[in-house]
Amino acid sequence: MLEQVADGIHCVATPHVMMGLHLGTRMTVVRLSSGELLVHSPVAVTPELRKAVDALGVVRYIVAPNLFHHVYAGDFADAYPDAALYAPRALRKKRPDLKIHGDLEGDLPFASDLEPRFIAGCMLQETVFLHRATRTLVTVDLCENFDTSPDFITRLYLKASGIHGRIGWGKPLRLMYRDRRAARASIDALLDDDFDRLVISHGALIQTGAKDAIASTFEGWLR
Repeated sequence: MLEQVADGIHCVATPHVMMGLHLGTRMTVVRLSSGELLVHSPVAVTPELRKAVDALGVVRYIVAPNLFHHVYAGDFADAYPDAALYAPRALRKKRPDLKIHGDLEGDLPFASDLEPRFIAGCMLQETVFLHRATRTLVTVDLCENFDTSPDFITRLYLKASGIHGRIGWGKPLRLMYRDRRAARASIDALLDDDFDRLVISHGALIQTGAKDAIASTFEGWLR
């Protein structure tokens, strides 16, 4: 149910279909230095998942990291009412039903464990997080990593997008980067950080060589 990918970091990958595409999604659970847990990009709460999370510790924070990975944030907040929900400031307007305790663009009480890095210039408005202790970058939509897909339509999408069998960001989705100069500055600053592992939501984890993966994702078109 939960796979340990680094010391204090566990992930669970679950099926997820969006616009007919079988891209899956991934939730990350990080044990903070306090011993409490942070849940990043929540997935559907099942009894099995809740049992596995509870076995790790007490959930103190829930993070919806961008304007798209919020679908199950409310369900997770209901399951863990003592946890504080953090999200992009603009999500307050998009999801007025959510009780958001703090904006990711503000001061974060968990920043000493997970250092925030905002990716500017993109409609996603994603904040990614550096777990310096394990040299892990925790993200959702920084890139995708699919060898292939058993679903025919999804396989066609991956091929048409130029990311079938390779790490990258689909050509149609590049339109999300409205201010490419600002985004390029954010990516360049990110590549100056010290990390080697990359957690993403769609496709396989990148256990090593994360910097090269990110650099190649944006090479040639983000400038």
